[in-house]
Amino acid sequence: MPAKAQAVRGIHAPKNADDLAAARRRLIFEELYLLQIGIFLLRSHGRCKTSAPMHPLDLGPFWRSLPYPPTGAQKRSTEEILADLCGDVPMNRLLQGDVGSGKTLVAAAAIWFAAQNGWQSAMLAPTEILARQHAATLADRLEPFGVNVTLLVGGMKAKEKRIALEAIADGRANLVVGTHAVLTDTVEFKNLGLAIVDEQHRFGVRQRGLLAGKAQSPHLLVMSATPIPRTLGLLMYGDLDISVLDELPPGRKPIKTWFITGKKRRDMYGFLDKQIAAGHQVYIVCPAIEENEAMGDLQAVTTYYTETACALLPNRRIGLLHGKLKPKEKDDVMQRFKAGELDVLVSTTVIEVGVDVPNATVMVIENAERFGLSALHQLRGRVGRGAADSCCILISDNGNDAVRERLQFLCRTSDGFAVAKYDLETRGPGDFFGSAQHGLPTLRVADLVQDTRTLRVAQDEAKALLAKDPNLIDPAHRALSDEVERLFETAGAMN
Repeated sequence: MPAKAQAVRGIHAPKNADDLAAARRRLIFEELYLLQIGIFLLRSHGRCKTSAPMHPLDLGPFWRSLPYPPTGAQKRSTEEILADLCGDVPMNRLLQGDVGSGKTLVAAAAIWFAAQNGWQSAMLAPTEILARQHAATLADRLEPFGVNVTLLVGGMKAKEKRIALEAIADGRANLVVGTHAVLTDTVEFKNLGLAIVDEQHRFGVRQRGLLAGKAQSPHLLVMSATPIPRTLGLLMYGDLDISVLDELPPGRKPIKTWFITGKKRRDMYGFLDKQIAAGHQVYIVCPAIEENEAMGDLQAVTTYYTETACALLPNRRIGLLHGKLKPKEKDDVMQRFKAGELDVLVSTTVIEVGVDVPNATVMVIENAERFGLSALHQLRGRVGRGAADSCCILISDNGNDAVRERLQFLCRTSDGFAVAKYDLETRGPGDFFGSAQHGLPTLRVADLVQDTRTLRVAQDEAKALLAKDPNLIDPAHRALSDEVERLFETAGAMN
């Protein structure tokens, strides 16, 4: 490979095509090499001896308590997790599965196992709505076994919060489910053994570290419903082992997906009215909260609610949900929708993550071109959770051929991994992961889709170097160590 100075000159002012190719190869390799070293160093920070040793137990009583048998993928992933929990070093595992694949059940099995071993667990969710839903679901599953489930979210009253904090500190709370509130200094656990982060892409490496810092070296399980192509998963989550839920529980029906233009909106509302008349509920998602000059024809949720939804469904009960509402207001709207007191929920993507209303059968997404395919797939997964047939309707007036092909692709497939691969190839990793929420450095030269071969070589070389010098303390590696630290500090991952 050319020297660094030569490569920098070659990328800016190449003498010929070969000079440019050699410069790119050198800079791509260096970027991926530094990234891999940083990820392996992050991982090794947690490779001390575990402070929460657990011993094997028969999971039979837990499986037998379920109303339906677990899938093969759920049992396999649970076994991988329990093997980690009984190991000498803290678990560091990513549980990845498509929408509706049953990640919460696997988490419940791990929490049950930790509780039987005498350890507390904590589950971190990205929104208050999801935290409350998880707390209710897990209480149903676990409280019959004497596992006490405690909720901790920012919107709680002072007295409720004080009672929760006391139960966490004295160990009466076997499981704490909450939002970022769990990460605050006031939260002290008696003996935290298992930390679980739901919807991993909403939290950076730093927040995972804060949760893990609530005990000496607890076991860490992170979960994501954003399916990630395996090579990319190994890069982005190189500090984690990966378990994949690749089958859906029995009884889940496929969701029909249609793509229409705004001209058909009035007809679609006739269809929605029939669905509501049949006793079902409807989600309508818009990309923005309020109108503004720069938005052009973007559907804003507040205006859409009054001028479109309420106008075209005058006799139906319609709720409005968006991120600017207070937590209590959001929770109230969501609870009313879950209880069947609202027919339609007009919302921003606040409902993207994990919300479970089995009676909702239609998902309408306005300005569908504004969302990545993975986000659309997540939204589509909010329906199809009950026994009735469900559908997703994508609305877009964008005439761009590439945009229309993307939306047609989603109509043709329900496989989240295929969707993620296509999204990655057409939009690139920056959009795929959102605003650098994964807490890893942004790549400037390397392309995660095109450069997977170089990535593998960089990974092998990084492993070989760290096998000889695990903490980069050799004076010859000082400059390398400084460069890795600088790269990761920019992303806030080493904080």
